[in-house]
Amino acid sequence: MSRLMKQIAISLSILILVFTAVGFVMAKANAPDDKTYRSLTVYSEVLEHVQRDYVEDPDIHQVTSGALHGLLDSLDPDSSYLSPLEYTDYKERIQSKATGTSGLALSKRNGYIIVISVLPDSPGLQAGLKSGDYIESIAGFTTSQMSIGQARVLMTGQPGSTVKLSVIRRSKVEPEQVDLVLAKIPEPKILEERFEGDIAYLRLPALDGGTVGRLREKLTQLEGKGAHKLVLDLRDCAIGEPADGVAAAQLFLPAGTVASLKGQTVSEQTFSADASKQVWKAPVAVLLSNGTAGAAEILAAALSDNHRGETIGDRTFGTASWQRVIQLDDGSALILTIANYYTPAGKSIPAEGVAPTVQETADDVAALNDLQQTTSPPPGQVASQDDPLLKKAIQIVQGNGAAVKKAA
Repeated sequence: MSRLMKQIAISLSILILVFTAVGFVMAKANAPDDKTYRSLTVYSEVLEHVQRDYVEDPDIHQVTSGALHGLLDSLDPDSSYLSPLEYTDYKERIQSKATGTSGLALSKRNGYIIVISVLPDSPGLQAGLKSGDYIESIAGFTTSQMSIGQARVLMTGQPGSTVKLSVIRRSKVEPEQVDLVLAKIPEPKILEERFEGDIAYLRLPALDGGTVGRLREKLTQLEGKGAHKLVLDLRDCAIGEPADGVAAAQLFLPAGTVASLKGQTVSEQTFSADASKQVWKAPVAVLLSNGTAGAAEILAAALSDNHRGETIGDRTFGTASWQRVIQLDDGSALILTIANYYTPAGKSIPAEGVAPTVQETADDVAALNDLQQTTSPPPGQVASQDDPLLKKAIQIVQGNGAAVKKAA
């Protein structure tokens, strides 16, 4: 296409955008202002300058695709734009039903894919990946314009297949090349321990539907084993659907609101406790970390906001939301967040995470550093008896919470 024809095409596109915006604004009789119209005219002006003044003749298709990726990336980590080619590949990989996975819980931070947590006995753990690692590229594709869904499917395939990653570790500048060998991961086990006589400790590496069923069985058995207090360790628990978080919270609550779901075009839903589903009625304290996300956040917020148990540790990651895939006429698609989950106190979990009711103190951090570990035990291990956060949780369930510093 000649430069003249490109300019004509761009001019027509701008005119169409402007007339569409005008029609949209005029159709909304109750619209308080013309912000949508102004935004589109600014976009058309920028596009015109790029076409006319950029150092060389730009690839308008690439410019438009980049603009759409940026537009969706600016909303939240879970919203994204998929070009026709990206969406075709996305659908094909999902439909392949491959059983080899990475065992990584993923999100986006600072424009790149980040590891929230790693499952025990998983390829991610074998590859040395840790919570907080940034994945710069997957299979040679940069993650700077990659959706979380794309990242997940790129790290799914036949067991034994290898996916090459470029990973930026904490406190390091240069990326490290990592070979991730996919595998079929066994169902993560709930780890159980006993402390201080009648205090049970349960660590949940994930909170999916199967885990909730096993948690129900564990809680039912604990009292028969002489346990009358519980420390629930949700540190680095980031896998599971929001519905599983609601179901898990109902195991502890006799009444009250568990969570709510709200969105601009979604009818508000409120999820409530059900006394007939409550299994554990004794004291409980919950351990949290920055790697706690999704379903585990719903569970933690439900217990703390209903004054059912204290939460100890760090503010959680913030990921509980609902996405919809919307296919566009040209074969591209939007993955769009249409609703967020809110705590019983009315706080958006994706926006704020879940703040602990009892925070770490400087002494706690120093003690953890002395143990040469983060605030979370390694995947697949129970907390050490020297863990200061575990000690604090034990103090609370024993009824000595008055001596514990509360979060603001």
